[in-house]
Amino acid sequence: MHTLTATNYNFPGQQDVYKGKVREVYTLENDLLIMIATDRLSAFDVVMPKGIPYKGQILNQIATKMMKDTEDLVPNWLLASPDPNVAIGKKCTPFKVEMVIRGYLAGHAAREYKAGQRTLCGMQMPEGMQENDNFPEPIITPATKAEMGDHDEDISKEDILKKGIVSAEDYAVLEDYTQKLFSRGSEIAKDRGLILVDTKYEFGKDKDGNILLIDEIHTPDSSRYFYMEGYEERQQKGEPQKQLSKEFVRQWLIAEGFQGKPGQEAPLMSDNYIGTVSDRYIELYEHITGTNFVKSDTENIEQRIKSNVENWLKNQ
Repeated sequence: MHTLTATNYNFPGQQDVYKGKVREVYTLENDLLIMIATDRLSAFDVVMPKGIPYKGQILNQIATKMMKDTEDLVPNWLLASPDPNVAIGKKCTPFKVEMVIRGYLAGHAAREYKAGQRTLCGMQMPEGMQENDNFPEPIITPATKAEMGDHDEDISKEDILKKGIVSAEDYAVLEDYTQKLFSRGSEIAKDRGLILVDTKYEFGKDKDGNILLIDEIHTPDSSRYFYMEGYEERQQKGEPQKQLSKEFVRQWLIAEGFQGKPGQEAPLMSDNYIGTVSDRYIELYEHITGTNFVKSDTENIEQRIKSNVENWLKNQ
């Protein structure tokens, strides 16, 4: 099975390239960005040794669909998707925070809660909650952006403003956009029998100073989903929720003794387990989009991407 774990292109007009944990971003002249979603898998801010078949295609196609489904609420950077793994859009200067929003006590928030914390990023979490309960209102818990391999860090709105990371005027827009996107994402999920538990959004400013949604949106890498059917029953019984996200990968890693701590080495996943992870990503794609997943030809994925991108650029 062919996977895309790295790229090395030199597109016409190319000025720069940035390689993140999962995506590789090529900057071209005329303020164009080419974002390629690889098959790399990141957990605990560490890139796993092997790629996951079709993961990049799934992430890109969910993100581009969700961008189109929310562009009436929030402007975004996307211009085109000429290849299953590629999005092309406007170059923006990213804000140095990720806007994390949580509707339920799950994942990182639940781990902090179990450790006795009742505030997260300056946001109060009520007493008496059990894991996977919903908050009275969604809470925004920002994180500072990280370079490849470094950990994201929780940060409060107060610290963001005090340190001048984002201006008060811009932060008000980020909060508004985050709440609107989460509300729309929750509606879309509900229509598909899912619960959007938590997610993160990234924003940037284009050359004209407009704040745009960038990167990805409502993918299994940036979001956590529960199945709506049986949610209440499982909560009442104190059972784990059936979920569609990469949290199951995190739990597997924890069981293998890995949490991304200094000195720890990521365990090697068997081909069989990698196939399971790929199937779970496909399952999420089909649930959240309501369409069957069509596997792209991966025989020569690097050349396919090169041809599709260059053809698009020629026609501009």
